[in-house]
Amino acid sequence: MDSSPVNWEALEALIIDFAKSENLIEDSSPPSSPSLSSSPSLSSSSYLSRLIIRQIRSSLEAGDVDAAIDLFRAHAPFVLEDHRLLFRLQKQKFIELLREGTTEDRGPAIDYLRTFLAPCALNAYPEAYEEFKHVLLAFIYDKDDQTSPVANEWAEKRRYEIAGLMSSVLRAHLHAYNPIFSMTLRYLISIHKGFCFRQGILSPISDLIERLLLLERDPPAIPQDSLYEAQPFDEVDIQALAHAVELTRQGAIDSLRFAKGDLFQAFQNEICRMRLDAAMLDELVREYCIYRGIVESGVQTLSEPLKGNPSESGCYSTQDGSLDVDYSSSKWSNSETSDTTDMSSMRGTNVELRYASDPANNLEDCSTSGSHQSENLRLPRNRSHGAGERSKRKRWRGRHDELDHISDIHFNRCSKQEVSTAMQVASATISKAQQGVENINGEEKYEIVLGMKELASRGMAAEVVEEINALDPNFFAQNPVLLFQLKQVEFLKLVGLGDHSGALKVACSHLGPLAASDPNLLKPLKETLLSLLRPSEDALVTGLPLHALATSLQVAFGKRLGIEEPQLVRIMRATLYTHTEWFKLQMCKDRFESLLRIDSLKENSTPVLTSLASSKSNTESCNLGSSQVTISSTTRVSDDGGSPNQASSRDVICDENAILKVMEFLALPRADAIHLLAQYNGNAETVIQQIFA
Repeated sequence: MDSSPVNWEALEALIIDFAKSENLIEDSSPPSSPSLSSSPSLSSSSYLSRLIIRQIRSSLEAGDVDAAIDLFRAHAPFVLEDHRLLFRLQKQKFIELLREGTTEDRGPAIDYLRTFLAPCALNAYPEAYEEFKHVLLAFIYDKDDQTSPVANEWAEKRRYEIAGLMSSVLRAHLHAYNPIFSMTLRYLISIHKGFCFRQGILSPISDLIERLLLLERDPPAIPQDSLYEAQPFDEVDIQALAHAVELTRQGAIDSLRFAKGDLFQAFQNEICRMRLDAAMLDELVREYCIYRGIVESGVQTLSEPLKGNPSESGCYSTQDGSLDVDYSSSKWSNSETSDTTDMSSMRGTNVELRYASDPANNLEDCSTSGSHQSENLRLPRNRSHGAGERSKRKRWRGRHDELDHISDIHFNRCSKQEVSTAMQVASATISKAQQGVENINGEEKYEIVLGMKELASRGMAAEVVEEINALDPNFFAQNPVLLFQLKQVEFLKLVGLGDHSGALKVACSHLGPLAASDPNLLKPLKETLLSLLRPSEDALVTGLPLHALATSLQVAFGKRLGIEEPQLVRIMRATLYTHTEWFKLQMCKDRFESLLRIDSLKENSTPVLTSLASSKSNTESCNLGSSQVTISSTTRVSDDGGSPNQASSRDVICDENAILKVMEFLALPRADAIHLLAQYNGNAETVIQQIFA
């Protein structure tokens, strides 16, 4: 499967907003969610509201209904005023009292039944009294009897169901939605899994997403009785919501009812029902932040044995001062395709990491390529430029505020794995071919790469080239396009300063020879030379995105030193690609991509003055409006999951109303409806008649 380029700048803005919104980093500046969102319906939820919801969820999952009711009374009294929700809470409380007591001591449960549960059952909802009579059977049947009529009432999964239901209700009423990045990740992974299943292909990131996006979803919130008589909703909105978050048509209607017809609010409610492994997501975000120099690496004292509580770090200090990491109980290792990492020897400043290579990375094995040997690496002569960058880094704090409220089930999921991903990057993961490097340890390599990124982002191209050549004389021979881009920056900088002779010298010495060896560079060279006619300091900013160039340099030079890209980038590349391919199959535009900033994540911020990438064919797309039409051709999807190739067949114009009618009556995905219409000349009635004939 191919991958899609990622706009790192847009991704970084979303990740920083996520870290601030979840209070994961120490930073006094507020989250930027309001400015990230172009829609007023996408509200910026407070950290406190989400924390309260997590505390209520944890209490209910642990069977402590009284603690949850106390929290409701203090922060969300409307829940206790809704008899439908109150009855469910009281019914669960009754079961917990029976669970705690003995067969002989049923007094507290009987008293609670008379005082609270029975009166509430009369006014909750029509089926409540029947449910009340049914739960009385718990007096007779033991909790360990799996064949009893009330086995489901006794089951602990019932705790999780009611906890999920209350979480859904609270999120919607308190507008305590997850940060944008969290919702975007849920959505993209969901589409990715659906696309791979439909195409019958194996996902290259299955080891990550199977652990990150959990199978279970929270139950949907219950619409108020008065909303069941709401006016019918636009079929366009119903189908858009149903297929975006994998709902039945009736499920989409109920969700729109609860949201009072607001499509985007309904979408947020549904996307937040999907559950992520929060601890794993936090570590993936931390890994990214360390890689990009946003937060401190936390390994500045690699020369000393790591000390502390092993349950918090996952690391144990041995007698000889090395680090031993125990991942035996990690939830991250429960997948058949999960990566395994053995950090067996980290003594002093000689960092050695041995790990199973990830075949999904598709990276060249450095040990088999002579051009990647590291014997010629030398320390740069001046690394003081990194000091200012290090002083700007934030401190990662994690979710310490809620540790006392999280049940053991949730906490133990990754306690031993908590720092594994970040340690891989922060310690400058070194491939086997590079373990013999004596002069540069992992921490130094990590700081060097960040220093090069910082210099490039400031437009200090000459200094970057000098430093890298001093460290690795062969790097630019293997990456001539990067050298061309850096020399472009140097050229434009000299032009902006009015030093035309110096700029022409750079062009003659570097840009010209590089373009002569690569014809694709001739057009960018011509565009660069045109700046001589309109010298301006702005040319450096508008003509060449320094942020994108700095990122390209960090990725390439980091890989040269054995520092791999963050795994979040792997996930985003794969999921953005399948998102594009999925909506090619749907032959329409994603209604929610702007809401979740997916469009900005796909924006191409090429680091070359004039893009070297070949132009991509434009795919006809439609808005989900009743007056739109879709041009459909018989399509053939390649076995590897690539984009559909248009076959040589007659185009059929499908009216949007016809597409929606087939989707509604036959409960089909949009792509299948379009393909059926294409076979019957776009006539929806004919399609339906043929199916039911």
